[in-house]
Amino acid sequence: MITPSRTNENITVIEPVKGWELPDFSELKAYRDLFFFLVWRDIKVLYAQTILGFSWALINPLVQIVIFSIIFGTVANIATDGIPYVLFSTVAIIPWTYMSDTMGASSNSLVSGQHMLGKVYFPRLIFPLTPILSKLVDFSISLILLVAVMVYYKVTPTWNLVYLPMMVLLMMMIPAGVGLWFSSLAIRYRDVKFAMPFFIRMLLYSAPIIYPASAIPEQFRFIYSLNPIVAVIEGYRACLLGLPMPWESILPGSIVAILILLFGAMYFRKMERIFVDVI
Repeated sequence: MITPSRTNENITVIEPVKGWELPDFSELKAYRDLFFFLVWRDIKVLYAQTILGFSWALINPLVQIVIFSIIFGTVANIATDGIPYVLFSTVAIIPWTYMSDTMGASSNSLVSGQHMLGKVYFPRLIFPLTPILSKLVDFSISLILLVAVMVYYKVTPTWNLVYLPMMVLLMMMIPAGVGLWFSSLAIRYRDVKFAMPFFIRMLLYSAPIIYPASAIPEQFRFIYSLNPIVAVIEGYRACLLGLPMPWESILPGSIVAILILLFGAMYFRKMERIFVDVI
């Protein structure tokens, strides 16, 4: 019997990271089938065995819009720079719902998928990035509500709409960066799971979702613009409502979002070597 030679086999050596470095994103391409499977699994199980199914993607932001419009638009009578409050809040709540849901799911992704971590090697980066793509389904469905409100108020799109893909990309970068940071922490400190709802609730009031950015005093505008969520919300309003593009808010927030994503990826890579040990 002839035994095939094993000298020409490719051997992959996996070594732990000793310092701060970016993950090997090329691995995502090599494991794209697993990545696609996990995204598709999230989409399928999201509304499994529910009566209303994907209608919940409309109900969730709709309830927030109604409550905010009654409390802040009617009772508190918050000024919105001449924009009807329902329209003002809808344009902000649609991207905010995506970001808040995705941050929660991404931050808890390693803990919820811990049964897979110690069995076989694959890039752990897949876990926190999976909700970034799967939640886009809900976001796409909720755009129906946004379009309906814009049609009702007879909003005519302008050339600012060409910047919308950039705003969508920025909207995805923020929960990706936050998810990489907090998913790494949640593996060791399970308090993150309980702290995330409070953190997300605070972020709601840190951005111009229920109030306009013009309400912020002029001397604090630059500090306020460092919040990347401000860039997303203000950018969406400008793109969809034809307002002047607030680059003074978008550029600082975009830079901060990129830094959060880069350092989040580096921290995730650094902590990846202990994931299996502490689950």
